[in-house]
Amino acid sequence: MKKVRQPQPAISEEMKAWVTALAAETADWPHTTQRSLFGFTALYRGKKMYAALPRSRSLESANTIAFKIEHPSAAIRRRLESDPRVGSMHEGNARWHNFRISSNVDLHDALDWLGHAYTDAGRRKEAT
Repeated sequence: MKKVRQPQPAISEEMKAWVTALAAETADWPHTTQRSLFGFTALYRGKKMYAALPRSRSLESANTIAFKIEHPSAAIRRRLESDPRVGSMHEGNARWHNFRISSNVDLHDALDWLGHAYTDAGRRKEAT
């Protein structure tokens, strides 16, 4: 049976502004590059992708970003599970999460989650 793919919701102009701000903040992080990828801006630390910021369409709801934390510490795992704005996506052994942005106030926490994903990507780089 063929799996039906759900349409990706379009993002709002407000979300485009929030994503632009997040992309600008992360652009100067050491070893970070940004690449266009299927309607998203993919954030890489070295060769490891650690986040996806929507440019035109979103993966889940219209106001979410995605980030990868493959090996969360116990404290980060508790934060992931307790933050109602965070959801999880599982693909194989990868640990992708999404973060729902509802207002300007959420940008600080979105940047914090991107920072954790960036740090995790650095650890993954060292492990390979």
